[in-house]
Amino acid sequence: MQQFVFSEPSALLAGCVAVVLVGLSKGGLGGALALLGVPIMALAIPPVQAAGILLPILLVMDAISLWAWRGQYHLSTLKRMLPGAAIGIGIGWLTAALVSDAVVRLIVGVVALAFSARWLLSGHARRAAPRSESIMRASLWAMLAGYTSFVAHAGGPPYQVYAMPLRLDPRLYTGTSVIFFAVVNAIKVIPYAFLGQFDAANLIAAATLLPLAVGATLAGAFVVRRMRAEIFYPVMYAMVVLVGLKLCWDGLSALL
Repeated sequence: MQQFVFSEPSALLAGCVAVVLVGLSKGGLGGALALLGVPIMALAIPPVQAAGILLPILLVMDAISLWAWRGQYHLSTLKRMLPGAAIGIGIGWLTAALVSDAVVRLIVGVVALAFSARWLLSGHARRAAPRSESIMRASLWAMLAGYTSFVAHAGGPPYQVYAMPLRLDPRLYTGTSVIFFAVVNAIKVIPYAFLGQFDAANLIAAATLLPLAVGATLAGAFVVRRMRAEIFYPVMYAMVVLVGLKLCWDGLSALL
């Protein structure tokens, strides 16, 4: 009989903290919190197992977020980005054994920091008119988002590089990102299953954390719905900086 994953108090605590942070992020508070989920859980259990436990939880969080943000989305952005994301996931699956997670995390971290630095150092960028949509830019960044989401659970920064300059209303931005990553996570189920990440022990551990996941996701949505645009976007850019720093640190630490 398999041992319960969270039989140790330290493992249960790590799992609870990770799920709360990911839930707040899935509710709309930004990708930096979600990025901390696997590393925190990996303090007590192997990283691959942590990812396997979190994916079913993410799917439930996605369902809650889709309900919380129902009717709030930018259809043309989704149409431009989702096909590229599916291609990126496919590439990630095909090359999973060839590419180091550390290299991917480092590349995405540099992209996130460069994107944020451009905004922070250029005053006019913060006052600039919304950027027009582009099928080429959308496809490129969506493909990178799908790929990095599959191989390193780090699809947020590439998505934000394209979506944030559109300057959508915060509710539309959040609702659109919720749909985008819900579809990405659903597509990832098939390759993750083939990679053997959904065994009985991991599914039982995921079910244990689900009630906490539901509450944290709803709390994140509650906070974002009450944010003004002039507060929302600086917070989002700050989240991107945190994501970039964390990814660069993880990548360099693994490579050196």
